[in-house]
Amino acid sequence: MSIASTSVIQIIPRSRRGVELMLLIIAIGVSVGAYVNIGITVQDKVPASTGYYAAGIGLLAFIAHMALRYRAPYADPVILPCAVLLNGLGVAMIHRVDLGLAIAAEARGATPRAPAAPQQITWTAVGIVLFLVVILVIRDHRRLQALTYTAGLAGLVLLILPLVPGLGADINGAKIWVRLLGMSFQPGEFAKLCLVVFFAGYLVVKRDVLTLAGHRFLGLDLPRARDLGPILIAWGVSLGVLVFEKDLGSSLLFFGLFLFLLYVATERAGWLLIGFLLFAGGAWFAYATFGHVHKRVEDWLNPFNEAGVGQVANALMGQAWGGVLGRGLGQGRPELLGFYGQSDFIISSFGEELGLTGLIAIILVYTLLVERGLRTALGCRDIFGKLLATGLAMSFALQVFVIVGGVTGLIPLTGLATPFMALGGTSLVANWAIVALLLRISDQARRPQTPAAPVSDETIAMAVQKQ
Repeated sequence: MSIASTSVIQIIPRSRRGVELMLLIIAIGVSVGAYVNIGITVQDKVPASTGYYAAGIGLLAFIAHMALRYRAPYADPVILPCAVLLNGLGVAMIHRVDLGLAIAAEARGATPRAPAAPQQITWTAVGIVLFLVVILVIRDHRRLQALTYTAGLAGLVLLILPLVPGLGADINGAKIWVRLLGMSFQPGEFAKLCLVVFFAGYLVVKRDVLTLAGHRFLGLDLPRARDLGPILIAWGVSLGVLVFEKDLGSSLLFFGLFLFLLYVATERAGWLLIGFLLFAGGAWFAYATFGHVHKRVEDWLNPFNEAGVGQVANALMGQAWGGVLGRGLGQGRPELLGFYGQSDFIISSFGEELGLTGLIAIILVYTLLVERGLRTALGCRDIFGKLLATGLAMSFALQVFVIVGGVTGLIPLTGLATPFMALGGTSLVANWAIVALLLRISDQARRPQTPAAPVSDETIAMAVQKQ
């Protein structure tokens, strides 16, 4: 047999789109089941809007799945089902609070406000549209590296936008909203995405310089004083967000993201020490200077103060009443939190009706979403993609930590929105864009690159004979 006669051996990884479809069916089934269960418990009948809800969630999930099947076939098969499950459960709980508020309004003889669940489904559709735009337009995440400083400038503009006279609006004590054409939105949610792109691109270029060690302290290699500029600028911008916009959550999120990516890029624990000292100093300054920060800390330390029972106390009592297994869907009183039971304290609403067990299950879904994002970062072949995927995944991790920590009394409340669950269009749409970008990076990381080298038939025959 001639050596020139060759065969090509190539192992093609499976796309796992079938696994994704099966997980999507489970996620939609759980979400629709929760929606129906709430209606039967509260109204003794299947909600008339069940078909609308099931068709909306199912169709949107199927459209996203088909976009991945044809444009990103090797994307991670778990990320999309996790997002759909969280989004679906969030709509179900928003519907639950809608029913509770309507019953309470009728008991007072007042006119019930318009339900918020249909609005959330509409915003989900907008989020899926942006998801499709990201998947179809961004064919290679590495092209975003050329937009590093453009993304940074866009992020700063979006952060400053609420401070523009005539555009910014002060809602619930925080100046993070922009009113335009009769609508309100939070530009900071999209600033988060732009700044993660900027952080990743900047650290790819500067990580060699930032890795250089200066003095050694307590076994840690501290960075050189001349290299402290980036972290001081990030710290200053975060304090600016806190001072001028009174947004404690975004300030903490942006600085935490930059600090974590700085540590991942340089592998120097000294940056964590410096970041912690800067954070501690900024937190003390904010507590001593700004009344809204002082009030949140006081509410955290003394939720059952003499001035009356506030939202934090109601949330804690609701979770205590839920116990380990919960009161059951539709059998709690999350409407006592009012609008906040659908937005800031929606995790507390789940804790009351599903108990500690249900709350842990929801946190595990978030953990799985973050884990798959970090796995995408590990599998990515370029440094920019690794840092970008890490930043996007950690944005979910930090956000969920400060939210769950706030509503459970672990840390003061920060005012961030629960990803995919909380009522609010801007946060939901921005999070779907983050998921799309993560899936685009994972498709690039899992996609087969080059075929294996040709192997002669004689080599194959000799290998078979040895076996």
